[in-house]
Amino acid sequence: MATPSNTPPPSILERRDKALKRRKRIGTLVALAGVLFVSFSYYFYQIFYTANVETKGRPTYVLIRRGEPYKAVLDSIYATGAIVDKLSFAFVAKLMKYPDLVKPGRYELKDGYTNRQLVSDLRAGRQSPLKLTFQNIRLREDLARKLSHSIDARPGQFDSLLSSPSYTKSLGFDTTTILTMFIPNTYELYWNSSADNLMQRMKKEYEKFWTPARDAKRQKLGLTRAQVSTLASIVEAEQQQHADERPRVAGVYLNRLQRGMKLQADPTVVYANGDFGIKRVLNVHLQKDSPYNTYKYNGLPPGPINLPSIASIDAVLNPEDHNYLYFCAKEDFSGYHAFATNEAAHLVNARRYQAALTRSGIMK
Repeated sequence: MATPSNTPPPSILERRDKALKRRKRIGTLVALAGVLFVSFSYYFYQIFYTANVETKGRPTYVLIRRGEPYKAVLDSIYATGAIVDKLSFAFVAKLMKYPDLVKPGRYELKDGYTNRQLVSDLRAGRQSPLKLTFQNIRLREDLARKLSHSIDARPGQFDSLLSSPSYTKSLGFDTTTILTMFIPNTYELYWNSSADNLMQRMKKEYEKFWTPARDAKRQKLGLTRAQVSTLASIVEAEQQQHADERPRVAGVYLNRLQRGMKLQADPTVVYANGDFGIKRVLNVHLQKDSPYNTYKYNGLPPGPINLPSIASIDAVLNPEDHNYLYFCAKEDFSGYHAFATNEAAHLVNARRYQAALTRSGIMK
């Protein structure tokens, strides 16, 4: 049997006081929770939606290679110096599960970007395309180097493709004519393209370049596409300064080809000797035994001596109609040439130019 308690039950006032204190505690906790909620909401809003990329107007990019670990990616991003608050960026990246979704590529860090915007681009693989332009390419290794600088590939990967008989044949070329597939222009591509993808892209661009109209013109000349590009490479080497003279130069070489004459093009001799510093072609250079030496061998060389511009290709396809068979640089060093229909007149022009070289101290 329970012993009756001697403690009197709480009065109505005491119960009311306890209820008031309980409500105050709950109110305080609710208010504190509200403050914390607002604070955290504001913090999350700040780290997600306020600018955290500052480039100071400089184009800023990060390159992420295939298989690169997340930490290395973070280091690359921070190395740009464009992230204002690194801690908040890393926090947002983790919340958005970017460490599990790293994609290779070239990404622009845009001035004023928020963490959310940048991480969204990186997660989705929204790359910034780059522009590839061919310029001053003579040799296969030069081309391999140029292409490797444009995408995430090594020069050796391109060199092995360019020098592979089976691979070049699959594109419709051989290891000598494959360079004619690269039409100098400006192309937009993505940095994480593979070497093969880039080669296939260039093949498509090549086919687009050779329109029915261009093909009709080269067929009328009796030349293949590769031969047009090879001749255009010689025309371009002969006339680098003044594109307006290239159709006339092309006409000279086409006249010589039609007559079965050797082209006797000095730039092919320079190419054959492998010394691109030669300013004056001498008899010793002419003795070089090479299929590219057009003083020794008839017809066109087996491949181009550079990657000719579109202007030079079109100059061959639209040559000037004339009877010139010879030309020589003018003695005024203007970059233009003196043309002749016979050897006697050509020798007069040549002597003038050689005398001007000697007066200028150019002996080789």
